[in-house]
Amino acid sequence: MATVHIEHPVRDFKSWKAAFDRDPADRRGSGVQRYSIQRPLDDPNYVAVDLDFATDAEAEAFLVTMRGVWASAAAASGLVGTPQSRVMRLVEHAEVS
Repeated sequence: MATVHIEHPVRDFKSWKAAFDRDPADRRGSGVQRYSIQRPLDDPNYVAVDLDFATDAEAEAFLVTMRGVWASAAAASGLVGTPQSRVMRLVEHAEVS
């Protein structure tokens, strides 16, 4: 499994989430199997998003697509600065009891 991890500040979370929900990168069509959105407790206008893919190639292609989305002023209007992003590979996942 590969994960695209993205972090960035946003002007307003509600507006950013509406843009995310419009799905300009076609998550389903791009192979996203699941995603999660996180926000720091101390900064409501910062987001971290993890998008999981079956293959590295799908994740890398999606990241190229997202960089195109971020280059569009209309699509990226809620962003502050350039998102930090990378493709990660799951090494270990465990339940702690």
